[in-house]
Amino acid sequence: MADFLTDIETIRKRAREEIEKGAITDAYGADLQRVIDVCNEALATEIVCVLRYKRHYYTASGIHSEPVAAEFLEHAADEQRHADRLAERIAQLGGSPDFDPARLSVRSHTQYDGSENLVDMIKEDLIAERIAIASYTEIAQWIGDGDPTTRRLFEELLADEEDHADDLKSLLERLPKDLQEQQS
Repeated sequence: MADFLTDIETIRKRAREEIEKGAITDAYGADLQRVIDVCNEALATEIVCVLRYKRHYYTASGIHSEPVAAEFLEHAADEQRHADRLAERIAQLGGSPDFDPARLSVRSHTQYDGSENLVDMIKEDLIAERIAIASYTEIAQWIGDGDPTTRRLFEELLADEEDHADDLKSLLERLPKDLQEQQS
């Protein structure tokens, strides 16, 4: 059985030093400021997704809109939870969550969408989920072992985004083909 790399007295001493850093210790192995910046980009992405899903929820119309709108509302709530978790992690890392509306769309990996028909709404949301999946996969890989807590957060968000993409793909497949052709 391997021993700790550092004796417990040294760990205790280090814990007392720089106490103002909270959870960030000498063991933190990532570029802290860059991680905070990347988390703020993801925060902007999630907020834009909330806004897009909410708009789609309120403007979805037509005979097939009820189950689709319900899915939009559920996804909006999930994206809000993601935003809250990211903001909490940013603060925990000693950063400041950036909710500035003027900068949200610039920092977001995804885009807001003003589609008017159900099929285009679903497609735009699916595209956004695919962008989030690609981004969060890269982020989790980039963070690696340097910040396991933030990496796990992105892995959890990634799993949710994959579920959303699967839901949206399924919605598209269940819509009548004539509706898909008519609205595209």
